[in-house]
Amino acid sequence: MVEDQRTQRLAEVFQALSDSNRLRILNLLNSSKHPICVNGLACNLGISQSAVSQHLKVLKNCRLVTVQKEGYFKHYAVNKNRLLEIRRMSMDFFGMDLTDK
Repeated sequence: MVEDQRTQRLAEVFQALSDSNRLRILNLLNSSKHPICVNGLACNLGISQSAVSQHLKVLKNCRLVTVQKEGYFKHYAVNKNRLLEIRRMSMDFFGMDLTDK
């Protein structure tokens, strides 16, 4: 049962990461020194604000991004701790040591 839950959690993360626009959003957020609002992401990526919002919802549900509310705006950043957790989960799932090359 624990194995099934672990597999399901990892599959949900991989599904969230399977969209190229979501990867582009994560890459842009990761390369920024400051959190970015939806409009900033949309302008930089050349996609609509509503599309960005939908992608951010998926990323947020998997805890891949964090949100800071400033006034009427929400600013997003990569959740680096979560990325490290996913890395550990993936390596454990595939039976690999983090020191393997």
